[in-house]
Amino acid sequence: MQTPWEYRYANRTKRMGSSVIRELLKLTEQPDIISFGGGLPAPEVFPLKEFRAACNYVLDNHGAQALQYSTTEGYRPLREMIAQRTARYAVSVTPENILITSGSQQALDFIGRVFINQGDHIVVESPTYVGALQAWNAYGAQYISVPSDENGMITDELEKALRIGPKFIYVLPNFQNPGGTTLSLERRQRLVELADQYGVPIVEDDPYGQLRFEGDHLPSVVSLDSKYRGDDGCYTGNVIYLSTFSKLLAPGIRLAWVIAPEQVIKKLVQSKQAADLNTAAFNQMVAYEVGKDGFLDEHVKLIRSIYKERRDVMIEMMEEMFPPSVHWTRPLGGMFLWGILPKEMDAAEVLNIAIERKVAFVPGESFHPNGGGKNTMRLNFSYSNPETIREGITRMGTVLKELVAKQPSIS
Repeated sequence: MQTPWEYRYANRTKRMGSSVIRELLKLTEQPDIISFGGGLPAPEVFPLKEFRAACNYVLDNHGAQALQYSTTEGYRPLREMIAQRTARYAVSVTPENILITSGSQQALDFIGRVFINQGDHIVVESPTYVGALQAWNAYGAQYISVPSDENGMITDELEKALRIGPKFIYVLPNFQNPGGTTLSLERRQRLVELADQYGVPIVEDDPYGQLRFEGDHLPSVVSLDSKYRGDDGCYTGNVIYLSTFSKLLAPGIRLAWVIAPEQVIKKLVQSKQAADLNTAAFNQMVAYEVGKDGFLDEHVKLIRSIYKERRDVMIEMMEEMFPPSVHWTRPLGGMFLWGILPKEMDAAEVLNIAIERKVAFVPGESFHPNGGGKNTMRLNFSYSNPETIREGITRMGTVLKELVAKQPSIS
């Protein structure tokens, strides 16, 4: 029966959909299910002692300010700390180039509000982050998919996409969600050159950049763009950069930041004023107290160590338990790896059987905005401890071997 509400929804709600990942998390809340589905940091690395001390300090010394409305742009000492950390990577920014948001997802939504008109084309990697697609679908975005490989977006395929005249390019260069891949230095440089040549901005989403386990640090796209343009002083470049405290401190504080030219920040600020006035001042002040004085630099070493061990265990178990026809990426950092099943297999159907065996993952199809990827899957290794990973991958391996055995042509 049709309810009175159904014909009152705005037309844009027809383009909205539930996050497949969030829906899967509901399904796997049962304690006996081992889930590699969510993009969850390990709760063991949350700095509880430091948060407790910071909360007490902020309430004792700045309680009235912390519990009051605040500026939309964000707590200035926190923005100054971010600017100082950004300067390490050869990007000269001031607090006026920075907006604090309630998580990176809010930043993605604001970018959609400010830039995307109905029917605008956005260039994305395939696969790409499903949360960005979910944010921008409501604004009527259309996607131009550029294929990727173990070195990230294949920039040799990018130029023909840019000829269509997209609004911007969206890229996750470090340990990409979902693929776990890293955009090579050569491709980063080519991305900056092509974007400049065609006059197309870049949105660089970098939540995992500091979670590198091995290999040399690669310069961010925003830093390469700044160098390419010869920026002197305040950043005025072609890149909007996003990052977050969710992976460095804790996702529950819902704190992220945007770095962009001042004129872009002003528009994003106007969008935020209409959305929620300001990000919670208390959360920002606590994060600043926790993060200042070099704590982040030491804490991230602990995170890298734990996540590296868990990645290694997952890959070791996959090598032992998965059939030879299944392949996967080997991420150099971050929280995810990408599994590739035989072409004839559907990861969604595999998931249904896997859940019966009390193990879950995310099928890869939803990460492909223009279709494809039915035989792919995303696995999270950061959340589960090594013992749980061993058991979960053993269960998955058993399922995959059984399915492959039923189809000799793909064994």
